[in-house]
Amino acid sequence: MAQSQTKPVLEQEAPRHGRHHLGALDTARIARRLVMFHPTEEAVRDLMTKARQTIPGLADTDAVLKVLRFNRDCMFAVARRSRFDPENPRGEGFFAMLPLNMLGLQVLALGHFNGAQPDFRLLAKPGERPAGIYMWAVFAPGSLAAGSALFMEHMASAPYDGVSLYTRPNTEIGRNYNDVLGLTEGVRVGEIDAPHLWTFPRQPQTPLYDSYVPGAAPGTIGVTIARTMEDLARVITIRSAVYIGEQECPYDEEYDGNDLAATHLLAYVGDEPVGCLRVRFFADFAKIERLAVRKEFRKTRAAFQLVRAGFKLCQKKGYTRVYGHSQVRLVNFWSRFGFRIPENARYFVFSDFDYVEIVADIERDPDAVTIGADPYLIIRPEGRWHKPGILEESAARTVSRPSIDRRH
Repeated sequence: MAQSQTKPVLEQEAPRHGRHHLGALDTARIARRLVMFHPTEEAVRDLMTKARQTIPGLADTDAVLKVLRFNRDCMFAVARRSRFDPENPRGEGFFAMLPLNMLGLQVLALGHFNGAQPDFRLLAKPGERPAGIYMWAVFAPGSLAAGSALFMEHMASAPYDGVSLYTRPNTEIGRNYNDVLGLTEGVRVGEIDAPHLWTFPRQPQTPLYDSYVPGAAPGTIGVTIARTMEDLARVITIRSAVYIGEQECPYDEEYDGNDLAATHLLAYVGDEPVGCLRVRFFADFAKIERLAVRKEFRKTRAAFQLVRAGFKLCQKKGYTRVYGHSQVRLVNFWSRFGFRIPENARYFVFSDFDYVEIVADIERDPDAVTIGADPYLIIRPEGRWHKPGILEESAARTVSRPSIDRRH
């Protein structure tokens, strides 16, 4: 399949390298205008017909469908939110990729990879972490090019998080597109020099729910899990300002007896605590609730970071469904994260506001914490399963059973 035919830069000016760097795109702002989704086979046929009018050398549609039946993540459709009908989802453009195993990445570096008829032996299996992500094709004319941000958000989840992207553009527009997004030309794969490839190198990222770093630069948004009494005091302070102060919620209704049976997420801007979110876990679903952001920080992306961090936490715990209660006036806000009003949803009232049930389907993290995982991983602090914990350090000491020995 051929490379991009988008036009993200003005023809009158020379493109500046990395002007719209893939790692710094404003996903929240773009999500207000665009929506990304897995297309149906009918939608894929329609998209391929549109793309053939401008992109040379596209793979046969049947070959594309064969790949998507193997792994539906290989294509994401994009559409303008103002034109999108969730009951009949139609794409206006698409981002297509191939997750390559190590052999596939080596074949790509040698210049022998056949994008028109991908060999499944060169592709990572669904759920398997690839060695590289090959940008198969991008058809995103005009403002749809901003969908790159939404695509990268999908690529930030397991098993794709931290895996480098590779392209081999065959048009000047494609090369300009790569340059503007911060890709660099020429790469080395093991002992193979691949001057024809462009790459966007990535490293495994810190989970969004553990992204707060004390002393961060002003304006930097980070999220962490409340683990101390001081953290809980911050949560209480924020919710008191928002729900009790602004929405005039009675104290006993805001602090409803569930706070000590929940996980709380805290958002910071720099070192200032600005927002919080509560998550409660049930047998086959998680419930996101009590999202609050201080009034003076609502123009930041703190609310979006909190919700996305909540989703990531649920995925890491193995959940595939998230449930919530949305104020009726805020349903559109929650729809940006994939929430929808389910069939036979109930409308109800509490604390003087009208609410409706909402649900979102999410993909279970392939590396979700389960029985069978390393016992040391399971006893690490909540949300810090990616770092060795203090109890692992204690394992360096010899077994002494001090209380038992003193007793005898």
